[in-house]
Amino acid sequence: MLPIALNHMTAASFSFPALLELCERLGCVGVEVRNDLTTKLFDGLSADQAGAAARRNGLRILAVAEVKQFNNWSERKRAEAANLMAIAVAAGAEAISLIPRNDGMGLGNGERQANLRLALREMKPMLQAHRLVGLVEPLGFESCTLRHKAEAVDAIEAVGGGDCFKLVHDTFHHHLAGGGALFSDHTGIVHLSGVTDPALATSEMRDEHRVLVDERDRLGNIEQINGLVEAGFSGPFSIEAFAPEVHNSATLGEDIARSFEFVRSKASESVSERPI
Repeated sequence: MLPIALNHMTAASFSFPALLELCERLGCVGVEVRNDLTTKLFDGLSADQAGAAARRNGLRILAVAEVKQFNNWSERKRAEAANLMAIAVAAGAEAISLIPRNDGMGLGNGERQANLRLALREMKPMLQAHRLVGLVEPLGFESCTLRHKAEAVDAIEAVGGGDCFKLVHDTFHHHLAGGGALFSDHTGIVHLSGVTDPALATSEMRDEHRVLVDERDRLGNIEQINGLVEAGFSGPFSIEAFAPEVHNSATLGEDIARSFEFVRSKASESVSERPI
């Protein structure tokens, strides 16, 4: 059965304990937690208490997000990364999330690749010392310094970082970036969300349009899922919806369950028969 997880963004109004209860009820394999929500990370629990709570609910903490603009490297950025790694280790998390610069600056060819390699080279020994994975997430927006997964893979290989850096394959951002190679061997986690508004051009799609995946999806989620798994990916698929209508739903648990069922029902036989 397809291993499904939940990113806290999808249930942004839920406390950490409520998130764990929801994930257990939905049969998730794990959760991704975030430091960019309105509530405190872990809702005031210490990291070790949070990790213990997740394990009691039969869940893995797949990642702690996020280091923003990680490829705009500085000593301040090093301190941010070190702090997040310490939290992740204490919580028993498997990875931290690394989000590239997305402000329209540093986009020059040559400049962006050099900045990415510098950041990866500096973070590599830090991740290795903490036995963590750095999840690098290309963003498909034209304002982003890392739009394409091929560029991320080139940089990871250039610094010899294949043991500690993996890609986030985000179905929304993959669509915005024009698709391309899937790089299943380099993928650590998949983020799922859909866009259903028929009036939006791809260039107009933003986070607030990202809803739960259903039969109206315009991003090709099912094709991307099947392609990844048929190419060998066996990791978790984490639901990450940003749309206010998702967050404000009075039946969010039921909504997510329906989306899970839709995704699993449409997965190819090779996906559904693969063990977790």
